[in-house]
Amino acid sequence: MNKMRTSYRPEDVTLLLKDITGKLEPLDTRAREAKIQSGVHYSEMLPAEYVPTAKYIEAYDRALACEADHTAAAVRTCARKIYEQKGKDVVLVSLARAGVPIGILLRWYLKQHYGIDAPHYAISIIRGRGIDHNAMRYLLERYPAQNLQFVDGWIGKGAILTELRKVLADYPGVSAELAVLSDPAGLTTLCGTHEDFLIPSSCLNSTVSGLISRTVLRDDLIGKNDFHGAAYYGELSADDCSYEFLNAVAERFDTAPDFPEITLTHSGYDEARTVAEHFGVSDINFVKPGIGEATRVLLRRLPWKLLVREDQTDAPELAHLYQLAKEKGVTVEPYPLKNYKACGIIKKLADT
Repeated sequence: MNKMRTSYRPEDVTLLLKDITGKLEPLDTRAREAKIQSGVHYSEMLPAEYVPTAKYIEAYDRALACEADHTAAAVRTCARKIYEQKGKDVVLVSLARAGVPIGILLRWYLKQHYGIDAPHYAISIIRGRGIDHNAMRYLLERYPAQNLQFVDGWIGKGAILTELRKVLADYPGVSAELAVLSDPAGLTTLCGTHEDFLIPSSCLNSTVSGLISRTVLRDDLIGKNDFHGAAYYGELSADDCSYEFLNAVAERFDTAPDFPEITLTHSGYDEARTVAEHFGVSDINFVKPGIGEATRVLLRRLPWKLLVREDQTDAPELAHLYQLAKEKGVTVEPYPLKNYKACGIIKKLADT
């Protein structure tokens, strides 16, 4: 099996990814955005990693201090639900890369509190391109279909979950129920909470995700028998805080207060569509609701606006978004969001 390099320990996760380090030059944000908007699929390119400023690192450190409790509580609730559904034979399958740190936390919790040494793998799924079928074949040769449990960090409006449900129709017995920490769209029962809260790992890129890139799928790099690809950013090892994040959350597993139960009254997708209509955005994929998705827009897309729920404009968990918006000259607008506390909108380039 291809060995993907990572700063994660082997016992924490097995990455079913092909190492393409050095084979694909990362593109800066504007060049990559222009290609995406002209029809090149995002999975055929690597984004240049955002290099955090000192101010942004301060914002991340505050976010971790403030939100580790919430993250730990969401892990605890999500792990309990997974155990109730899957039992002791569960196999965690994280969606690379945002799902990987969450999968590790769930694995740690299941081991500490249920005595389960759950296998944990990471595989690639790409919107519009599907799941890594070679990785799925690898898993199903080793485990019963019903034991697989897919994991991601959060759900925005549900694009990846929709993709997962579509591709898993070809895999009888494999559940498309996605386990996440935050599901403000109201699309899965296997969530830590339906509240839109800040998962600190969403604030950074590879340096909080085992130093691996986003996944890549292009014919000149990925053969028919290969796993989807990823690059290893070993040059960023001095800034790697992957285990700092994991340990900060894990030490609060037993002390973090539970989230209060909330009931959603709106569809997350409908809310995103309302935002798109209000701002004259013709492509729903340019609207990225939720703190995690808004953070991604500001980190590696070309952002146009950052919307913040009207009653959350002073919320500490949005401080990193304000810092990014300031650095990138992005307009911040209060907006009557319902399910979400923030929403990023991607800029439409006029020359594409």
